[in-house]
Amino acid sequence: MNTTIDWNDVIKKEARGINDEDLGEVQLVEDNYVLVQRGNINKEKFYIPKDQAESYDGDVLKFKFSEQELSQYQDEPPSTRDAKSNSDITQENIQEEERTDEESVPLTEERLDVSKVSQENQATITKKPVTETKTEQVQLMHEEISIERRPPSGQTEAQSPIQSQEDIKIPLKREEVEVTKKPYVKEEAVIKKKAFTDNKEITEDVTSEELDASR
Repeated sequence: MNTTIDWNDVIKKEARGINDEDLGEVQLVEDNYVLVQRGNINKEKFYIPKDQAESYDGDVLKFKFSEQELSQYQDEPPSTRDAKSNSDITQENIQEEERTDEESVPLTEERLDVSKVSQENQATITKKPVTETKTEQVQLMHEEISIERRPPSGQTEAQSPIQSQEDIKIPLKREEVEVTKKPYVKEEAVIKKKAFTDNKEITEDVTSEELDASR
């Protein structure tokens, strides 16, 4: 692990605390401080003095303090925090002399922490039978009889004529229609899923505290 820190290389690298806590990502390096940013939606910025950096291994910039101490670097850059004119110091001294008693009252506020939860819907595709009438032309064969009279070609002698009516059965062939239905695949339906991204605006009430001094 490098003890000499290449400050030009730490930008966009991880920042971690002494107990390996995630402090965010390095965004900017100035003469006397490092700007670290944490969070995606509610972004927090921390102005950490360079002398609080402990080491840099090429991927992680490690600091000497823990995550619990990170909030002390949230207000403003050290250059703004430490640069004070003589008149400011004098004025603070006067105010300090006039101040007899004070009490610090923390004021809190709520911040929106928006996260995304994956949900699952269902698209229903229905197959249903559709009945339609189809007509086909079919040729059917059938036999009929016809009677043709002509002179005998051979023997002319015959038995005596019949004395009563006699029926002669002659078989005739014919074709009938027989219909069967067979299923077959006429086409394929390909169902595809495609992801779309929508922008949604979230509006929510948040509560913060204010001081109201009354006698």
